[in-house]
Amino acid sequence: MKIKNLLCLCALGMMITSCKAPQLGYFQDLKDGDRKQLMEENIIKLQPGDRLSILVSSKDPNLAYLYNLQVVGHYRSTNSTNNLSTSSIASYTVDERGEIDFPYLGKLKVKGLTRSQVAELVKKQLIDNEKLKDPTVTVDFRDMYFSVTGEVKNPGRFVIDHDKVTILDALSQAGDLTIYGRRDNVLVMRKEGDVQNVYRIDLANAEQLYSSPAFYLQQNDMVYVEPNARRAKEATELGISFSNPSLWISAASLLTTISVLIFKK
Repeated sequence: MKIKNLLCLCALGMMITSCKAPQLGYFQDLKDGDRKQLMEENIIKLQPGDRLSILVSSKDPNLAYLYNLQVVGHYRSTNSTNNLSTSSIASYTVDERGEIDFPYLGKLKVKGLTRSQVAELVKKQLIDNEKLKDPTVTVDFRDMYFSVTGEVKNPGRFVIDHDKVTILDALSQAGDLTIYGRRDNVLVMRKEGDVQNVYRIDLANAEQLYSSPAFYLQQNDMVYVEPNARRAKEATELGISFSNPSLWISAASLLTTISVLIFKK
């Protein structure tokens, strides 16, 4: 009976020791008063295939009308203001050469420019070409996304509506990591030209997080949160992974203890 009880206790001990508690905290290396150097701000810049809307307004709405690509039936002007909204503006698509074809101005190189830089470019071209004297130009992103998948509460594709999006913003929009997500090895995949770059981030390490090139996300980035050991164990039949070295070490330790007790008796 004693041997049977001892075996049960040993088996229970092996199960407990083999289950490592998952790491759940972020920024574990931060202390009160710490100052960390942030990665240089990486504002969203236009790439071939991106879409954007450009709204031109002026004191003379009838002139401004000529420089806006309208969705039919949505344009309305008054004597005092141009009531054309960005929701009724047809979008421009950046071509493979990084250009857009703007009404009456022709091809404009926008690849690598930010929203504000595109607005300044269009405004300058309108003035320099004597198209409008007092243009106001507003640029918005259209159909720009990043994706978050893996062990998060709400995986999916999310719209980019700001010039800067951090990985923390992305995870917040996805509902944060589940308790099964690895905080120490979040994967960011980014296509840059013909190369697929891979970045790994440890959310528990603020120094590494803030200095990572993937701290600021870009359009079309994919964030993947890997499952931790606990999730892997649950996904394995009967919660046992026979390829796990710790299982065999624990089993060997158990067998050694049983042998000692038997021969001692």
